Amino acid sequence: MLASFIQLILLLFIILTLIMLAGRLKIAYPIVLCIGGLLLSTVHVLPAIQINPELILLIFMPPLLYEAAWYTSWKDFWRWRRMIISFAFLIVIVTSCLVAVVSVAIIPGFTLALGFLLGGIVSPPDAVSATTVLKYVKVPKAISAILEGESLMNDASSLIIFRFALVAVTTGQFVFLQAAGSFVLVIVMGIVVGLAVAVVYYIVHRWMPTTTQMDIVLTFTAPYVMYIIAEQLHGSGVLAVVTGGLFLSSRQHLFLSNRSRIAGADVWATVTYMLNGLVFVMIGLELPVIIKGLGKTNIFHAITYGLIISFALIVGRILCTLGTSIFTTFISNFITTAQRHPGWKGPLIIGWAGMRGVVSLAAALSIPVYVSKGVFFPERNLILFITFMVILVTLVLQGLTLPLIVRWLKMEDFDHALPLEEQEVKVRKQLLQRSMKFLDEQHAELQQSNRAVRQMREELEELHLLTSKPAATATEREQYLRVSLQLLEFQREVLHELNKDYATNHEVIRKFYELLDVEEEKLRLQFRM
Repeated sequence: MLASFIQLILLLFIILTLIMLAGRLKIAYPIVLCIGGLLLSTVHVLPAIQINPELILLIFMPPLLYEAAWYTSWKDFWRWRRMIISFAFLIVIVTSCLVAVVSVAIIPGFTLALGFLLGGIVSPPDAVSATTVLKYVKVPKAISAILEGESLMNDASSLIIFRFALVAVTTGQFVFLQAAGSFVLVIVMGIVVGLAVAVVYYIVHRWMPTTTQMDIVLTFTAPYVMYIIAEQLHGSGVLAVVTGGLFLSSRQHLFLSNRSRIAGADVWATVTYMLNGLVFVMIGLELPVIIKGLGKTNIFHAITYGLIISFALIVGRILCTLGTSIFTTFISNFITTAQRHPGWKGPLIIGWAGMRGVVSLAAALSIPVYVSKGVFFPERNLILFITFMVILVTLVLQGLTLPLIVRWLKMEDFDHALPLEEQEVKVRKQLLQRSMKFLDEQHAELQQSNRAVRQMREELEELHLLTSKPAATATEREQYLRVSLQLLEFQREVLHELNKDYATNHEVIRKFYELLDVEEEKLRLQFRM
């Protein structure tokens, strides 16, 4: 027990070291973690591990998906919904079919059910990898929004395919019409459960006397409750978490206090940071066990299979994204679309940004070891090995070259949006002007009688920021605090209204939300509330 605990501590230190190395080299940390995990398995710093497959999806998927949904802009998601849905469902289905056909053609004894199982595992791109890579290059915001939205939805579609293929492998039965009907039912049930659970949590957060610590604990239980209930009712646990996360995140300013938002963001960032690191490194540590379990399959042949399937995935995704662009141009003649002529540059970047990552790892590791008592799951270790190859190839090849491709294409922002700095100035001016108007209309008398409120008005005009100063008397201090908190709530309403404008970047709005939360915390600490 003590040895296992020491190994866990050592593993965390190794993960942090690799992430720091990635930051120094300005390389997306999933790339370094993946390579680091592979090296760890060869130098035997840590023992090879064998992970309980039943726990992988349950432990890792709900919090990682919930955190991704929480920070996804619903405004951007809705604007690019058609493209996101086409990428998340149609392209995932096409690439799953492509992987199934290719794997059956090149791997002796590989059945179509196993092919679809492998396709469901490796078809969803990883948003963490893509957005981490894109941090170091300038890319239109719409592309990042599409990649983030796609990653939320394609996780659901790919894992549904994975589930049906798993049933087909274990039972030997697959009826297309029955599977198609079940596919729709799984989606609908997942969405319904996610919304229902989210509403319950919304009510608890808003109308029960929760503290900051309680709010944080509740946010951590929410994704697990959504996932488990949906799975128990034969719905998509992934879709439940994504739907519930989007619902609650879009209303967080209504039911979470500023302290809960500040503290919760830090806690969630830390937990998901380490979960991502653990998943990427664990597959490398399990690699020796996987290789030993390849059985009759030669390691050279296994590597060849992985390279061929990786190439098929890369080419297939690019062709699909370019095809989507052509279809969008055609359909724009009949319906309104967010972009009438997508061209080829944006689709090429999105296509090349299809690195695989956490979802594929978790899904592959969740394959049961046994089909039934004493009967091993067919080709499990080969599927795990190919999955690792696909992740390694796409992360290293596409991850390292994506910045070069973006710079080479020199793609302009087709939204013609203002630079983020100018958007911040614009939002700040709006907050300033409307805040002063709010004070003039709602608290004109207090400005005359209370020098602290009057000074607040002057500081807004002079500094463009709300700052607090102590009043001379207890009454004035109380009045000052009350007006300040009212003004902060009014400013949040202004931000909520400004966020409806597609021209204003959601990240800019989020930044000002965080500034207001910090300002409120400063006020409450000063007045000991």
